[in-house]
Parts: sequence; structure tokens; C-alpha cells
Amino acid sequence: MSRQVVAVVGRPNVGKSTLFNALAGSRIAIVEDTPGVTRDRIYADVEWLSYTFTLVDTGGIEPDSSDIILSQMREQAQIAIDTADVVIFLTDVRQGLTDSDSKVAQMLRKSGKPVVLVVNKVDDFEKYMPDVYEFYNLGLGDPIPISAKSKLALGDMLDAVTAYFPEDSTEEEDDDSPRIAVVGKPNVGKSSIINKLCGENRVIVSDVAGTTRDAIDTVISHHGDEYVFIDTAGIRRKNKIKKEIEHYMIIRAVTAVERANVVVLVIDATEGVTEQDAKIAGIAHERGKGMIIAVNKWDAVPDKTDKTIYKVTEDIKRTLSFMPYARLLFISAKTGQRMEKLFSTIDAVTQNQNLRVATGVLNEIIMEAVAMQQPPQDKGKRLRIYYATQVAVGPPTFVLFVNEKKLMHFSYQRYLENRIRDTFGFDGTPLRFIIRERKGEK
Repeated sequence: MSRQVVAVVGRPNVGKSTLFNALAGSRIAIVEDTPGVTRDRIYADVEWLSYTFTLVDTGGIEPDSSDIILSQMREQAQIAIDTADVVIFLTDVRQGLTDSDSKVAQMLRKSGKPVVLVVNKVDDFEKYMPDVYEFYNLGLGDPIPISAKSKLALGDMLDAVTAYFPEDSTEEEDDDSPRIAVVGKPNVGKSSIINKLCGENRVIVSDVAGTTRDAIDTVISHHGDEYVFIDTAGIRRKNKIKKEIEHYMIIRAVTAVERANVVVLVIDATEGVTEQDAKIAGIAHERGKGMIIAVNKWDAVPDKTDKTIYKVTEDIKRTLSFMPYARLLFISAKTGQRMEKLFSTIDAVTQNQNLRVATGVLNEIIMEAVAMQQPPQDKGKRLRIYYATQVAVGPPTFVLFVNEKKLMHFSYQRYLENRIRDTFGFDGTPLRFIIRERKGEK
């Protein structure tokens, strides 16, 4: 199921960033008493009960302000409303109901989005509850009193928010078709790739970076099988994000990766791999998605020799060293070069994402690896691996039972991973390892 996006909106200085930090579990947003400190949206993944959603902090809305910064923040907040699945409208009990609150409420009603009205800074319920009732005048339902600073009644608010989330059983989950998120920097040819695969201009293609502003699903049939391609907006470095709307491209790209089984990272062959490509790839790697690196515009590379492809491959492996498992393709959406191979690569990566290894065979491989290279030791105590088993797929996840977790050095875990890959392949998918202690094993 697609991860829901929840935006926190409201006037400046009502405590949006404080609420955001309280829910995100860390001080991510800047908090000051000066209105307008939060000028850019910040997002984080939040868990509540069985739900996980993307929370977005926004700049304050001043509906009638002519100030340039405040007007830009108003535009950002409007984008937040348009993009979010649920909106938390935060108000301030101590400032009371203002004309600006009423205008923001009008903006929210026009959006048609589910709105949870929250009254902040209610540190003393007995004292402030009579003032909370004033916010019924906004016509947005029951106001929920909270204190973001003291973390009071946040559970009531989150219950109201998640009540708007769809049930877990959705058509998207029932559909077995592979979902492929196409990600990358702006103007590398993501939309052109999808248009070439489906044989028609389903997605707008333009030389202007950032034409695609949202994640778009395109179903493509190939040899009787269906694939759902998710074209995402290009992601830029933060210092190059000038138009407010591009902030939300990042959020939609993250949510698109969440929905996908396989991620295709598109790199411009004429520019080469960059650190920004590594950051984009890191989003998919952290979330355990299958990974294909498509080097597009290969036809446009000047003065190619038989050594060019090896040089580019080495550059990619060096920059994306944290994902050596990624499959690599050199393609051209313009000429169709190797585009057909993309489908077979997606099939192979999907199969590896769902590959299961029998427990007996897995333990044989682990024991052989241990015999070939002794586990690390510290202060005379050596790591012992008692047992291994695979507990999940998508990505393949293994549990290793050991005598002491702290003895499992990262380099030795990587060694074990390489031995598993040597035996079973797992090309294109990351592997996850969970280390558990078992005291007193013989």
C-alpha cells in the first residue's frame, strides 16, 4: 500500500515544528519563537501503532501577507495541502481564533482533503478547555487539544489522523504485477524511457528540468506480463531547489520508492555518475528495494571506444560502492538501444528479491565460510555463529544467532554476505541481516 502523506499546516508560530519534532522523535526542524523560521518543508517517517506514514512540516500560512518570504511559504503550504492525503491544521489556544485561522480553514475546505483540527499549547486542560471550544467556529469538526511541547494527547490526534487512512487490503497489494519506480535527477530521460517502453507518449517529455511534478503510474504489457512503472519527479540537490514545488517532488519520489518492488536509477551517460545519484540510490538501498542502474543517452556519448564502457562501469561502482549488487544497463531511450533487456532484468531482480534459501543449505554455506575464515575475536573471546535462517523476502532477510552481537564486525558480516551471494546470486537485491544473541549455547 502507498505510504500516506500527512502535512502539518497553520499560521506561523503555532508550534508546527515542535509538533513535527515530537512525532518524528528527534529535533529535525528548527524551533524558534520568531515567526517564519521554518521556510522549507522537512519530512520524516513516523510510526503509530500499525501505521507508518510520511509527515511533512511546512512554513506558516499568512493568507493576506505581501511579504515575499511569507507569500512563498503560503505557496509551499498550498502545495502541501494539494499533495497530502491528510492535513493536520494546527492552531494556538493562547493566541485564540484569528482571522488568519478562518482564511486557512477556508483554503482547507476548498481542497476537499481530510482535515484534523488541532489546538496546540493546551498545557493545562482544565484551564484552557473553554478556549478550545472557540475553534468549533472554524467548521472543521471537533478540535483536538494537545501540547506538542509537553507531548500531551498526541495519541488522540494520531488516532484521528490514521482514521482517514485506507484499509491495509487494497487492490495494489493484491496485484502481483511488479512495480518499478523510475528515479533520478531532472532531465536524465525518465519519462522518455517509459514512453519508449509503452510505445506512446504517456508521460510529458520536455527539455525543461522538473516537468514531471508527481509520481505517475503507467501499466505496460510485455509478452503477456504486466508491469507498473512509476515515473517520479527529478530530485535536485537542496541548494538547487528554487521552485517551491520541487520540494514536493522529493517527497513523492520517496513515496514512489516505498510503493515499488524494483527501482531503476537513471543516470545521464553524458554527465556520468554523481554524488547526487548516490544519494538517490541510497533512498532505495535503505528501503531494501531491488536496484537497476540504467545509464541512459548512451548513444550521445562522444568518441566511444571499447574501453569507455569499462571506465563508466568503474566510476559507477566506485561512487555507488554501498550497492555492488545493483544490475547495470547501458541504454538509449531515444534509439531504443537495449531497452528490451530492461524487462528481462526487472524479471531477474524481482525473482532474486523473492528467492528463499532452505535453512539446511544456508547453514552449510555459513559453516563452510566460518571454516575458511575464522570469525573475529575481542579480548580473547571469539564470535560463534550457532544457527542461521531466512525469515523474509523483499529483500531477503536472514537471522544469525551468535554468542555476542558486538563481536559481529561489519567486515565479517560483509564476508558472509559475499559467500551467500557467491552461492545463490541475489543479483540486483540487497540482503538484510539481523544478529541475535543466544547465551549459554553449546
